[in-house]
Amino acid sequence: MQTERLSFNAARKRIEKFCAYQERHQEEVRAKLYSFGLGFDDVELILTEMIQSKFLNEERFAKAYSGGKFRQKKWGRLKIVQELRLRKISERNIKIGLKEIDPHLYEKTLRDLVEKLKIKYKRSGLKDWQKKQKVIRALMTKGYEPDMISDIYNIED
Repeated sequence: MQTERLSFNAARKRIEKFCAYQERHQEEVRAKLYSFGLGFDDVELILTEMIQSKFLNEERFAKAYSGGKFRQKKWGRLKIVQELRLRKISERNIKIGLKEIDPHLYEKTLRDLVEKLKIKYKRSGLKDWQKKQKVIRALMTKGYEPDMISDIYNIED
């Protein structure tokens, strides 16, 4: 369903509210502006104004996204990087965003997840190597580094 065509000023006001609600990235805002029926020149002009007025800030978005996904969903760095790249965030800003993740808390979270998954598969009737494989696969899906998972799994045994 396409939204009605908005005037330039109405679109700018609506997109300001959209960005004030939570951190957004440029591609998301660009798509929203096009959904308002604006043309390329108007979209790029509004985006430029949004960046200059600090409504849009890629670095701030990367920090908020990285910290939020780690704290809320317990995602690992690899998944966060992948998702930020999908949103066309620069490598520089991805690195800055990942600094929001405390390395000690990251390791503790991974240890907790390993323990939780070991308990989950403890009485599953699977062989030890199958349990380990399931734990490693689950944590890789969440974006944790395979070598780190393996190190922690082996320490926790």
